Amino acid sequence: MAGIISESVIKRLPRYYRFLGELKAEGLERISSRELSERMGLTASQIRQDLNCFGGFGQQGYGYNIQLLQAEIGEILGLNTPKNTILIGMGNMGRAVTNHMNFESKGFHLIGLFDAKESLVGQIVRNQPIRSIDTLDEFCRENLPKVAILCIPKEAAKGIAEQLVKLGVKAFWNFSHYDIAMNHPGVVVQNMHFSDSLMRLSFKMGNN
Repeated sequence: MAGIISESVIKRLPRYYRFLGELKAEGLERISSRELSERMGLTASQIRQDLNCFGGFGQQGYGYNIQLLQAEIGEILGLNTPKNTILIGMGNMGRAVTNHMNFESKGFHLIGLFDAKESLVGQIVRNQPIRSIDTLDEFCRENLPKVAILCIPKEAAKGIAEQLVKLGVKAFWNFSHYDIAMNHPGVVVQNMHFSDSLMRLSFKMGNN
């Protein structure tokens, strides 16, 4: 793999994976960079540059083997290496994420659900019991999760993030709006701000 990969290339990789899956479902076996570019709204040269960041794929005049290319991108994305994951906060957002996200196909193994509200403890969501946040330390020491999904208010996230980092969590999918990376530069964070996405849509509408 080449040196540092730009954030823009990383953002496009899941899109390549998804489009290749759709092509495979259509029964197609091969595709050229030009044909792929037309489907994805990118230039053929952009696609070749992106894929060249990770080595040579495809052949001149022969195109890409769709199944093999998707498998290679899946390997680059780490989809074949399940990462033990816990989710904190089983309110509306936490339940939606738990019920509707296919974690296993994305390289994550959801092993624990937690909430501070005692009335939720013991409820079963996606075949797993909601555990008390008071049991978080013990659970993490026994099960060694490396990823945490935070679906909790910003004011609660600071303490929970600090606790989880001390327990060995290395990565966060963060819905809390708390800036984890600022205080914990050694961890990997993917922040989710739905309002930011909606404001970007508003900007695009006004500047289309």
